[in-house]
Amino acid sequence: MAADVEEAQNDEVQTAGAVSGDGASDVVVEADQVSAVDVDADETPVVEKTEDSGVVEDKTDDDDDDDDDEDYLVEEGEIAGDYLEQLLDVLDFDGDIDLDVEGDRAIVSIDGGDDLAKLVGRKGEVLDALQELTRLAVQQSTGERSKLMLDVAGWRANRRTELGNLGAEAARRVLESGEREELTPMTPFERKIVHDAVAKIDGVASESTGVEPARRVVVVKA
Repeated sequence: MAADVEEAQNDEVQTAGAVSGDGASDVVVEADQVSAVDVDADETPVVEKTEDSGVVEDKTDDDDDDDDDEDYLVEEGEIAGDYLEQLLDVLDFDGDIDLDVEGDRAIVSIDGGDDLAKLVGRKGEVLDALQELTRLAVQQSTGERSKLMLDVAGWRANRRTELGNLGAEAARRVLESGEREELTPMTPFERKIVHDAVAKIDGVASESTGVEPARRVVVVKA
């Protein structure tokens, strides 16, 4: 059975807490929808001549689009970085902000400060809320909905590794036993990581079942 395609395209932003000195109050935010970008297969190459070498190079309109997309994502990251710097000052948190671009999204990380775990919260709930606030700040500046990913103290990166290993191990067990295996409830963000890990192993497949917040991945023999 195939993985839930719609979930694999959505970023999860769960009910989370707004950061305060000693805790969090509930904030409800919505996951944003990722849409595919149509590419025109009949692009006409644009020929450009470099002044230094005199070599004629082919450059397609798609190359220009890629450059524009990357420039826009860099701009998103810079806007997010400025917003987070101000927020850290208000909250009196220390941290270094790192900006990057990965695929079709800006990646913003906060590292190096003390007590950053407070910005992550239980199961990443505070981090999810902070990510949504940062996306809204970017949208207010650019007028476009942002898909940027925010990480704090490497929590998302570590979680990706953990879930990837979990999915691979479950897939191997199912492959050996032939018995389906249900994993614990996860967010759409987490389920996508598990689906991707299972898809790398031949002979098994995965799907999602249940209703939020108890929706979970089921691994079966293909």
